[in-house]
Amino acid sequence: MLLNGVKKSKLLSFSCADDVRSALYKLSDDRQARILSKFFKTGPGEYGEGDIFWGIRVPQIRSIARRCLNLQLSALDGLLHNPVHECRLCAALAIVEKYKKGDEKIKKTCFQFYVSHVTAINNWDIVDLTAPNIIGDYLFRNPRERKLLSRLAKSKNLWERRIAIVATHEFIKNGELEDTFSIVKLLLKDPHDLIHKAVGWMLREAGKRNRDAEIQFLNEYCTMMPRTALRYAIEHFSEKQRTHYLACSRAQ
Repeated sequence: MLLNGVKKSKLLSFSCADDVRSALYKLSDDRQARILSKFFKTGPGEYGEGDIFWGIRVPQIRSIARRCLNLQLSALDGLLHNPVHECRLCAALAIVEKYKKGDEKIKKTCFQFYVSHVTAINNWDIVDLTAPNIIGDYLFRNPRERKLLSRLAKSKNLWERRIAIVATHEFIKNGELEDTFSIVKLLLKDPHDLIHKAVGWMLREAGKRNRDAEIQFLNEYCTMMPRTALRYAIEHFSEKQRTHYLACSRAQ
């Protein structure tokens, strides 16, 4: 019986990181790797320049990550800094699994490990699939430490800035919107399209919880927002509302 491409009978815990890497490599698909390399912009001068793909689908990687629960965080270090994209994603997802199943002490350890290795969280899918679950959840539980988000939002590193805004998705799901709006303000003049999209996405999610709060924010800041961010933010608005706000947006 197959579970996301892996035999269910063999879903045993891994004893070392090398076994994880080998299991991932066995799932590699050259055709899918070429597709992903183009999709994640790995060409010269693109945001994912130099990233290497083995062509493994996310459900397959999740299956491998769930088998890493017994590995120490130190054992995941090499995977997290591996040049192969799927190895890094698997390691990051494994940290999420350890975080979710751990007590408060383990959660703190996972959070600190993630933050200290944040340079390895270096593509939008790795950010989006892990930052809310670790950074977002931990800071929701420990609001006194949320200044980290401002520091990340002011970083010169694209992915740290994306972590700052995407992590607030966890706050939004719990009905807290102010931190999202605060981080958006810090990113309004960001030059990168991937930040514009993340900003708009989080504003749209905030609007699902409180449309009036989103409208109030847009009324004040829409003239400063990149067009892409605004388009994402108002996706669920009426045509009349979308036309109004787009007429106010600044050039991208």
